[in-house]
Amino acid sequence: METGDSLKLLPEVTVRRLLADRPLSLRLLTPPYRALGVGVLRVLSVAVRGTLTELVAGYERYERLASPDA
Repeated sequence: METGDSLKLLPEVTVRRLLADRPLSLRLLTPPYRALGVGVLRVLSVAVRGTLTELVAGYERYERLASPDA
């Protein structure tokens, strides 16, 4: 298996393919406002917890959306 550090900043889809033989948990990091993710979804951290590999991913940048009340 690849090490966590070697997977950081790779595209999320690439990491899922590399770790296809392991159970995965994916958490998407989002800004504290309404936004659309722009660019590539990249893995920011990898943690192995027993047989489960936890991934945290985020987009390269975010585009703020107008508030629904505006």
